[in-house]
Parts: sequence; structure tokens; C-alpha cells
Amino acid sequence: MEKIVQLLESKGIRPTAMRLMTYKRLAELEVAISLGDLEKDFKVSERSTLFRTMKAFEEKGIVHQIEDGTGVIKYALCEENCECEVGNDLHIHFHCNNCNETVCLTEHKIPHINLPDGYITEDINLVVKGICEKCSDNLD
Repeated sequence: MEKIVQLLESKGIRPTAMRLMTYKRLAELEVAISLGDLEKDFKVSERSTLFRTMKAFEEKGIVHQIEDGTGVIKYALCEENCECEVGNDLHIHFHCNNCNETVCLTEHKIPHINLPDGYITEDINLVVKGICEKCSDNLD
């Protein structure tokens, strides 16, 4: 838990009990999670507190949002030293149509995209949809 406290403090975030529990839960997951699903993991939490925690984490580069086409925003921890900016550290996300999980494929970076003059990129989100390796193993 001390490592989490140090990480949060290094990012300028006060390590409250909810923030520590939230970070710990996100670190345990191998998939992105929605605010609603995260809320279910904590029996005693206010949605507004959890929302503010995720917003603070996002502003400080601890998590990033994923819009995977399901209509629900999901969150995943950023890699160490991630900047989550266009041109830096943007990676592909994979959404499984079978189990409905979304994962970060951090080793697969989104290439630079040259837009026509007059267009300004503010965000890039690349989601590949299909069947994940866990579900494809069960298809045999």
C-alpha cells in the first residue's frame, strides 16, 4: 500500500482511503472498468466520490478513458511514465464481442495520422472489436 501512497503523492493527489482502494482495485484488474462496475466493487461508496476520484486520476495521468463503442466510458490504469497525449503513448484498445471486456493493448501504439490542413487532432481512440484470446480458446 505504501507504493500506492507514494505514487499518488508524486502525482499531487492526497491518498485518501477511497483513492487508495480505487487504485488498488484498478491495479488488480487486467481489463478496463466502467464507473458503475467499479461502484459495485465497493459496498460503501458514494458515486460522486468515486467519480471525483476517477476524474482526479485522469487529470493527473493515472488512468485514461476508453470509449469502446458500448456507450459506457471505461477506465484503465496508465502505464508508468505515460503521457496519454496525441502523439505520445496512445495505444490500441480491444473490445471482445463475446465477454464484453475491453483491454489495453499497450504494446500496439496508434501510428501518427496526418490530417488535411485546417484539421486539429484533439484525441484519438482506436478500438478493435472481435473475440479475445480467452474467449477464442473456448470456441474449439
